[in-house]
Amino acid sequence: MLFDVKLLKTTIEQIEEEKKISASVLWDAIEQSLAAAYKKDHGKKDQVIRAKLDQDTGTVTFTQVKTVVDENSVRPALTDEELEKMRAHPELRDAEKTEEELKPRYDEEKHMFLDAAKLFKANAAIGDEIIFPLDTPEEDFGRVAAQTAKQVIMQKIREAERGSVMSEYSDKEGEIILGSVQKVDRGMVFIDFNRATGVLPRSEQIPGETYHTGDRIKAYLYQVEEGPRGINLRLSRTHPRFIEGLFAVESPEVAAGIVKVESIAREPGARSKIAVWSTDENVDAQGACIGQRGVRVRSITEELHGEQIDIIPFSKDAAEYVSNALAPARVLDISINEETHQANVTVADDQLSLAIGKGGQNVRLAAKLTGWKIDIKGIKGEEVNEEGTPADEEGFKSISEFVNNEAELTKDSDSTETPEVKEVTE
Repeated sequence: MLFDVKLLKTTIEQIEEEKKISASVLWDAIEQSLAAAYKKDHGKKDQVIRAKLDQDTGTVTFTQVKTVVDENSVRPALTDEELEKMRAHPELRDAEKTEEELKPRYDEEKHMFLDAAKLFKANAAIGDEIIFPLDTPEEDFGRVAAQTAKQVIMQKIREAERGSVMSEYSDKEGEIILGSVQKVDRGMVFIDFNRATGVLPRSEQIPGETYHTGDRIKAYLYQVEEGPRGINLRLSRTHPRFIEGLFAVESPEVAAGIVKVESIAREPGARSKIAVWSTDENVDAQGACIGQRGVRVRSITEELHGEQIDIIPFSKDAAEYVSNALAPARVLDISINEETHQANVTVADDQLSLAIGKGGQNVRLAAKLTGWKIDIKGIKGEEVNEEGTPADEEGFKSISEFVNNEAELTKDSDSTETPEVKEVTE
């Protein structure tokens, strides 16, 4: 039996390039399909058949393989009476297959006892394979055998392609990947990445965003899993590390690891705080993230559809870190309670609303960013916690006044920048 090797090689090269499958895997798939076809037309049920295709001449040779065993490694073959019983009661055969502890039954088509094996191979040992050449058919395989060979090849290619995709995207887990919207169905966005499809569920979408077929979209790949229908890519645009990935794209210092992201607190679509520090004293961590005239952070804000980003300098000193995290508000005084892990902060009367933020957002993000419980008090005694609610009845009236005037106060403070903390808005 001969094959057109030139045509085979051309086909394999094409599949290798398109599906990123190793040529050796494809040659192996062809040999396994030939062995399956041979067994279908010329072999017996329990035989172990192998095929070897010479890649230079196109010649195919077939062999039968038997494994060397002894009385301790296999159980005796079934008697005719036992076989008849198995046919009459198929459940017995199924029960036998599920008992993993049982040794395999001796089968003369695939086993050979050690004494007999030594007649063919003097140094044969338990577990060795004894190979017997088989006659190569002169005619082509029949229709059923050819169909079997085709099924084996397609199955092996699917398995190899799945393994290739799994390997490729497993290496990208934790990174931002770019794809195009394939379809939107009941709030679920399916994104095409050529060799795989990603899923962006509603819970991982930025509030207010809309998606249309063909749109190019960036997303954070947080999980790669193998399912019955292929490789599933789990995507997110609300994950805190999505922002870190965007900064790594925009800032070479972040990508190179010179600027480190210590912590991220995020309310997707509204506001985020990101704490950064530099491993090089000559590199300004905040400046590396902001960019010249704010170009880097502005690009990220546009990608996030206007989400405000505060870039905070990280500090090992808890008091300084909490003070920085409350930007753009200016902290007058702060005391740290290590036992309760609480920070009591005092701000000027006109900074209280700014420190709290709309609906308590600023203090809530600061608490999440630093990991400290934060209580804020104005110079007149108004006090709130990280939920943005009054700590006592006495301060309630004044806090309500601050909330009512919040937009005006925030607007007035936009032009103010403290020496310690930089606020970044679009």
